[in-house]
Amino acid sequence: MATLTRQDLNFGQVVADILCEFLEVAIHLILYVREIYPSGIFQKRKKYNVPVQMSCHPDLNQYIQDTLHCVKPLIEKNEAEKVVVVIMDKEHHPVERFVFEISQPPLLSISSETLLSHVEQLLRAMILKISVCDAVLDNNPPGCTFTVLVHTREAATRNMEKVQVIKDFPWIVADEQEVHMEEAKLIPLKTMTSDILKMQLYVEERTQKT
Repeated sequence: MATLTRQDLNFGQVVADILCEFLEVAIHLILYVREIYPSGIFQKRKKYNVPVQMSCHPDLNQYIQDTLHCVKPLIEKNEAEKVVVVIMDKEHHPVERFVFEISQPPLLSISSETLLSHVEQLLRAMILKISVCDAVLDNNPPGCTFTVLVHTREAATRNMEKVQVIKDFPWIVADEQEVHMEEAKLIPLKTMTSDILKMQLYVEERTQKT
């Protein structure tokens, strides 16, 4: 059994690859389950050995990919604390916030055999939980849209304006109304703990949606 630091084995990059791949699937599934887009633009695929719904709309897919491409360097440096999918009504007020709270251990006690084992099983359980989350959430009003927010550590926030990963896709400070939701109830969905990553998923849901 070896104890590794985050610099060993390009550890940050490994975690970022795993997490961004998962977040892409999770965002598509949230949009499908919460009916933000018509079901006709989604196709059934298989990921983590379970069926998932993925969008076929090029512009939507590009937005999600560009967002995660910008998130990835923050995860690699362990500078991203939360990735949040915000569902908003027609007035751009949040009705739901799917919060992925991320933490990575500074030291790892792992062997090569256990580096990635168990992680896929944990991510599968989280995807399955998202797929049935409508059972614990109220219906959203018609005409909802979404955005993706990233909560960073303070040092990362100071540097983000200098870094533009994709041309014409800059980071901007989130509107206050996207970040905070009045009279929200918190609904825990799933927590996963592994050697390389800890993640908690919960939903903040506005009590009165209409």
